[in-house]
Amino acid sequence: MVSVEKAVIAKISKEGMEFEILVDPDLALDFKKGKPMSIENILAVNEIFRDSRKGERVSSKDLEKAFGTSDVFKVAEKIIKEGEVQMTTEQRRKLIEEKTNEIATIISRNGIDPKTKLPHPVTRIINAMKEAKVNIDPFKPAKEQIKSVVEKIQGILPIAMERVEIAVKIPIEYAGKANAMIREISEVKKEEWTSDSWIGVIEIPAGIQGDIYSKLNKLTAGNVQVKILKEYKI
Repeated sequence: MVSVEKAVIAKISKEGMEFEILVDPDLALDFKKGKPMSIENILAVNEIFRDSRKGERVSSKDLEKAFGTSDVFKVAEKIIKEGEVQMTTEQRRKLIEEKTNEIATIISRNGIDPKTKLPHPVTRIINAMKEAKVNIDPFKPAKEQIKSVVEKIQGILPIAMERVEIAVKIPIEYAGKANAMIREISEVKKEEWTSDSWIGVIEIPAGIQGDIYSKLNKLTAGNVQVKILKEYKI
């Protein structure tokens, strides 16, 4: 259990009231991100406060009204998961950096330069995000932030977010290994096994076209046929 001196505040507003708890900063963030652990190990004190700095506790009646229970641990769990956890400067920097990298990676995989039809490297996207002063929410899912990020960096880095549907034909002797790779990184829309080959229609993010072509050529010793059927924006 963390000491009160080293604890930070986690808080939430419900039913017009404020609720606060004192928590271990690292464990609380891990728990908020989904890591399973005992809530008892996260709390500095087993109390729910109206104002933790003044030591004002919340009544059982108000807990029941706002959370449907007066159980301290159940309430604390909801406060951490649904509310706001104070972060140290280093924690916030690290979380934002991780989320920025995650967002940039998704954009690189799914987006291409509309002129060259090639993907932008992750580092180029991150630099554009910094130049555009994009604000990243460390707790909001990366996929939910993609649209707004792309809109903000478009003036700096032209990006077309696209997916591609491709027809693939692989000789039967290479189909096993190649098929496993295809299923790992793409969505197989249709497939057919013939006496001498595997034929499929797959869908992939536009940004990984070059990567998948390279892998297919390597796995089949160049004996693969591919054809782009359609491209569409996402």
